[in-house]
Amino acid sequence: MKLNTKRTVLVGMAFFLISAFWQAYDAIVPLILTNHFGLPQTASGAVMSIDNVLAVFLLPIFGAISDKVQTRRGRRTPFILVGSIVAIATFIALTFIDNYQLARVVNAGIPTLSEDAELLRKAALELTIANPLPLIGFIATLLVVLVAMATFRSPAVALMPDVTVKPLRSKANAIINLTGTAGGILVLVLGMVFATSKNHYMQYTPYVIAVTAIMLTGLVIFLVSVKEVKWAREMEEESLRLGLEDAAPEEGEKRKLSRAERRSLLLILASVALWFIGYNSITSKYSVYATNILGFDFNLTLIIAQAAAIVSYIPVGIVSSKIGRKKTILGGVVILASAFFIGNFITSSTPELIMYPVFILAGIGWATINVNSFPMVVELARGGDVGKYTGYYYTASMAAQIIAPILSGFLYDLFGMRYVFFAFGTAFVALAFVTMFFVKHGDAKPIKKESVLENLDVED
Repeated sequence: MKLNTKRTVLVGMAFFLISAFWQAYDAIVPLILTNHFGLPQTASGAVMSIDNVLAVFLLPIFGAISDKVQTRRGRRTPFILVGSIVAIATFIALTFIDNYQLARVVNAGIPTLSEDAELLRKAALELTIANPLPLIGFIATLLVVLVAMATFRSPAVALMPDVTVKPLRSKANAIINLTGTAGGILVLVLGMVFATSKNHYMQYTPYVIAVTAIMLTGLVIFLVSVKEVKWAREMEEESLRLGLEDAAPEEGEKRKLSRAERRSLLLILASVALWFIGYNSITSKYSVYATNILGFDFNLTLIIAQAAAIVSYIPVGIVSSKIGRKKTILGGVVILASAFFIGNFITSSTPELIMYPVFILAGIGWATINVNSFPMVVELARGGDVGKYTGYYYTASMAAQIIAPILSGFLYDLFGMRYVFFAFGTAFVALAFVTMFFVKHGDAKPIKKESVLENLDVED
């Protein structure tokens, strides 16, 4: 039983384009809402949570639908193809609406009024209130983009367990995350090239076109290389041979969790929700915090965090296969909470260099959590229910991300972003340690190795 690394990387190209999109979205949309439309942090956080509201309802639906779909290209590939094309086209269209609003801001002379970011925001807000149509158009187009992304996220993520036997899913998820991180880093490099953190009043169309070119590249590689039907059939045959899965159930028969398994599933999902609240509160507003509060270049800092995650993914997958997914996750929670706690003490007068080790720790901690949490959820699923259990995972994570920007944004407005930003993230990540501690199921069923060489567990 060996992991086919090349095949896993090709499957991960779907996650590559998803990660590229969300990296760009999280970087520029908060800046557009705050600097171009003048929305306060609470309102901006509400808009940033729309994707999560949609995801709570749509990801389980499309995950379950894709479980039942049978096409020549497989169950997941059609969703990935159509959703990606629509998302790419509407993401570009979104920037033209922003360009119209930006022209209004520039023509009103707002960029030259003051160096006070809050004063400039309020001036932009007055302009938006006077004519809200650009904001309405922006949000309406944003909805189309987000619905398109939601239609294929669960199918794309469910594809990995579709083609990977259960004991190898943490290692496979490490490679999937590595592939996705590569997409995110490419977008961060583009952010540095286009200087997205330097100019509050820039047009983002060229940047987004470059990002969507990266997304299209990932999509083409995926469509040309991935043989979903063949690979899924091979995984089912191997699982039966190794005794990892029972024969397929009769039509209409469903796998039922035991009471203990159900309790563990709920605790895993609660943990997912808590650490996503903490993590998303940082990532969804770090571009604003770094630019407006600290005066740092957020692109370079995030690249360093992503690089740390890249270095960590494969070792984390190996460690989890040795000590178990739960223990590995608990270690990752401690690392992530510690990184956010240290961040509380960094101010605008602190050398920017000091932020780098903080985000290195955060990248390592998040990689340690992320590699193992999704496999723990789908470990409890049968092959035919993977899309549904993927939906459960994303319901928890996206519901958390609805709460995160709104609640954190409210507290930023109430107490000041400087004092709440890292404290909020620290508290919720720490709470996830408590719920994860009581999980009893979700680690992979061990398989006896037939030889010393089989312990390498990887092939090209």
